[in-house]
Amino acid sequence: MNKLIVLLLFSTAVFAQKTYQRNYDGNQNIISQGWIENNQKIKFWKFYYNNGTLKKEGHFLANKETKYWKFYTINGHLEKEGHFQNGKKNNWWLFYDDMEKVNHKCQLKNNIKNGYCLIYNNEKLVSASKYKAGKKLKEWSTFASFKRENKLSDLK
Repeated sequence: MNKLIVLLLFSTAVFAQKTYQRNYDGNQNIISQGWIENNQKIKFWKFYYNNGTLKKEGHFLANKETKYWKFYTINGHLEKEGHFQNGKKNNWWLFYDDMEKVNHKCQLKNNIKNGYCLIYNNEKLVSASKYKAGKKLKEWSTFASFKRENKLSDLK
């Protein structure tokens, strides 16, 4: 009986071991790297384009994206960044232009616009929209008109 318990404990420890994994394509170019536990992605991961440039980076929990992620263009420029919860985009997401300046930012819930979207031109806020479950409820063409009808604390 004691041998069986020791064997079970040893087997559980071996199979539950956390390891760092690097994955390569057929040409030995790295395509991803990160932590694996129980055959699931956990903790921090990085993914790469075929040219070796970083494509995206962020955290996993039980094979689902979680916490904060960043996405890059094939040229290495920041494209977008934001929060994941249980594998879905949630909270504020920032989207960048080719010069890595914020183009717009939106509140999302379960991958869908839900809340405010703010549009920028040369880092200046130029318009805003409000969404509920992906449907546009209202749009303001100036920040002044937006401020008249909304509380800035809603943007947190």
